Amino acid sequence: MADPAPVDTPADLMALATEHAAKAAASPHGRSAHLVVHDSVLRQSVIALTAGTSLDEHNAPIAASLQVLRGRVSLTVSGRRLELTAGQLRVIPQERHGLLAHENSVVLLTAVTN
Repeated sequence: MADPAPVDTPADLMALATEHAAKAAASPHGRSAHLVVHDSVLRQSVIALTAGTSLDEHNAPIAASLQVLRGRVSLTVSGRRLELTAGQLRVIPQERHGLLAHENSVVLLTAVTN
């Protein structure tokens, strides 16, 4: 992931979504990510995934949310699929989880780490 923008510079999420959707489409792994904000324990990342691409199950941070900027994804938690579409925001449960893109998608992950 590239370095985040300086704190006093606003991030253009739509431009980042376009840029990383193109990078994901060109990637053999079908994904691209960019750390937008890294301020102490707060991290925000734009993640682009091509249709059918997933992020394997992993542990949840202290607190996190997922906002879909484009497309349609499922947050997979304990064998359930929690579907989200563009414009929707959801708290990520404090459980192991994964992410599946049903179509080309870009999300904004906000996480609090320790």
